[in-house]
Amino acid sequence: MSFGVVRRRIASGGSNLFSVQYLRAIRPSISAGRVRTVAEKEILHQCRSFGHVRNFSHLLSPGGPVSSPQSLRVAFVGMLQRPMMQMNGRNFSSDNGDLLDVVVPPLAESITDGTLAKFLKNPGDRVELDEAIAQIETDKVTIDVTSPGAGVILKFVAKEGDTVEPGTKVAVISKSGEGVTHVAPSEKAPEQAASPAAPAEKVEKPKVETPTSMKPKAPSPPPPKRSATEPQLPPKDRERRVPMTRLRKRVATRLKDSQNTFAMLTTFNEVDMTNLMKLRSDYKDAFVEKHGVKLGLMSGFIKAAVSGLQNQPIINAVIDGDDIIYRDYVDISIAVGTPKGLVVPVIRNADKMNFADIEKEINTLAKKANDGTISIDEMAGGSFTVSNGGVYGSLLSTPIINPPQSAILGMHSIVPRPVVVGGNVVSRPMMYIALTYDHRLIDGREAVFFLRRIKDVVEDPRRLLLDI
Repeated sequence: MSFGVVRRRIASGGSNLFSVQYLRAIRPSISAGRVRTVAEKEILHQCRSFGHVRNFSHLLSPGGPVSSPQSLRVAFVGMLQRPMMQMNGRNFSSDNGDLLDVVVPPLAESITDGTLAKFLKNPGDRVELDEAIAQIETDKVTIDVTSPGAGVILKFVAKEGDTVEPGTKVAVISKSGEGVTHVAPSEKAPEQAASPAAPAEKVEKPKVETPTSMKPKAPSPPPPKRSATEPQLPPKDRERRVPMTRLRKRVATRLKDSQNTFAMLTTFNEVDMTNLMKLRSDYKDAFVEKHGVKLGLMSGFIKAAVSGLQNQPIINAVIDGDDIIYRDYVDISIAVGTPKGLVVPVIRNADKMNFADIEKEINTLAKKANDGTISIDEMAGGSFTVSNGGVYGSLLSTPIINPPQSAILGMHSIVPRPVVVGGNVVSRPMMYIALTYDHRLIDGREAVFFLRRIKDVVEDPRRLLLDI
């Protein structure tokens, strides 16, 4: 076998240290004993970090079995029969190859850690590849920890409530299922029954001693009477202490920061919803038939907000140090209340959407928010927020600005109220709307003009078609 073959075999292993010049320098060493020794040492030194080439270096080392071209051919055959060393180890694998480590996946760019909210499986359960095992709760979203392979959960390494970082091991999976003990429910019952039995025995002992230690006319002293000014506190056994979720803590921090940072002021107006509700009633069936989504009131208010932001660009701007950043786009955040807390997904480029596009995007984002599958990117940014407290029956409120935005529009419930129309008092479906804004940037004039634009567009949606 020539050294050309050796060169090709080494090149196929990915080693860049073996150049043609090295092999040409080594070729004479086959017949020269002293030169061969030096070349062999150089091969051994250069190949020490490459698995399959290291096997070849061992065979060529001083004192090795190679003494002739024929021996070299035999050494190569022996090397080829040996398994090549795996240079890139499998992820999540242990040394014996049967155990898989379940680790926390990478979180969002701005999130460094999370809380292990709960395990979705138990030790001994069978899991498949990419099946969710646990949930990590971060400041913004909930992330699933999935299985790196199929197998049986051997044990949990972390506990619920622990703070974990990306790469932290939380569980171990056995691919073969060996060493996993399956605990039947009946085996847990005696242990649970035995634990409360122990304190019961301790309680019975003083009952036996009570008759012997009874003394006549020695009743326990009555509790001291509380003064009229002393607060009557409820007993501690009627209270429950539950840790705040990371999402709730994050919301609390942001709202307090908003209150401490902005010079917030709120202005109000009321809107007659007659025409917008009539528009929805007249075209709701045709709208669903064509677009596959229901026509709601949120799309009308978002289109009205887009029109208001275009008429008053300062409300779409933000303060950055000593500068004002004016945005030439409209990304509207919508506040969505979920069981875990308030999230604010963003409708990108709302100024380029029609009613159907907005309704579809609202439905998609709201479903993801309630399912806990919404991503960080879908909540990042936003230049203005619309919050609809009317779905919960709120009549009037002062919403808090969503940092780093400069204003937020609050919608409320629709209530029939007497209003004067054409000199006559009639009943109309009315809604109070509120705009909370940063008074450092926005003056009352711009805020009032913005709400007036909302009122005009909602009360007469034809203005959107005519752009007036």
